Amino acid sequence: MTQSSTSFSDRRDAALVDGEFAFTHQDFKRIAGLLYDQAGISLPDSKATLVYSRLAKRLRTLGLRSFQEYCSLVAQEGNVDEQQHMLRALTTNVTRFFREPHHFDDLRATVLEPMADRVRAGGRLRLWSAASSSGQEPYSMAFTVLSVWPNAADLDIRILGTDIDTNVLATGREAVYEEQLLEGIPAQMRSQYFERDASDRRSFRVNAAARSLVAFRELNLNGPRWPMKGPFDAIFCRNVVIYFDEPTQERVWQRFAPLMPTGGRLYVGHSERVGASVTAFESCGLTAYRKVAG
Repeated sequence: MTQSSTSFSDRRDAALVDGEFAFTHQDFKRIAGLLYDQAGISLPDSKATLVYSRLAKRLRTLGLRSFQEYCSLVAQEGNVDEQQHMLRALTTNVTRFFREPHHFDDLRATVLEPMADRVRAGGRLRLWSAASSSGQEPYSMAFTVLSVWPNAADLDIRILGTDIDTNVLATGREAVYEEQLLEGIPAQMRSQYFERDASDRRSFRVNAAARSLVAFRELNLNGPRWPMKGPFDAIFCRNVVIYFDEPTQERVWQRFAPLMPTGGRLYVGHSERVGASVTAFESCGLTAYRKVAG
């Protein structure tokens, strides 16, 4: 019994990464636990090196000597600022304009065009980018909307972009992107919906018509309360639940359902699936799901 306890203790205290700061298995588990509790993100042991590399700079900035000190700091009740720093460091923001373009084709064909006359007559359209990152996804949605209703800014059309990371939300609100980030946008659309940024001629800003359609808000998908009421005719939630365990994934899908009308579209990432236990949605193929009655 004594030998077993010693071995377990040694494993918890053993260095996981050979680096500038002491980083043990116990430190990793504390950080992984905090991340799961706050954002629902699961970190397997194989991510230990990634955690070290992304947080080491923060330890230097704070003048800390070990991850044990950092864990104590970030776990302090009310230390929201440092918790936000940790979340930003450990979450991945990979996005681009018209990523998985078939989703935008489907959005236009199955949601927007069938609603065209009703919206022109004053009907309501609401879309939600639930992991909007730095804005490329909701603006791609806006460009798709404008291709159907060029006067969309004068109609009852709104697009919500939410993310847990306040830094990327600020980028989305600014709507300024370096030229190489526009590569996925057709040339005609680039000339129609972008203008050179006045402060940096190497960058482009989304034009006023598209910007006026999109509002950005901070939201933790695993938070206790979602302030929006919907209904949303389409929701994009792509390449985010892959970081959640299965119960958390199911909970997120279930929370979308009451915010959508029957026939509403849910778009997920290419490696994501809405499981059969979530009966509110049926697959339409191409990682798109239809909200069914109930």
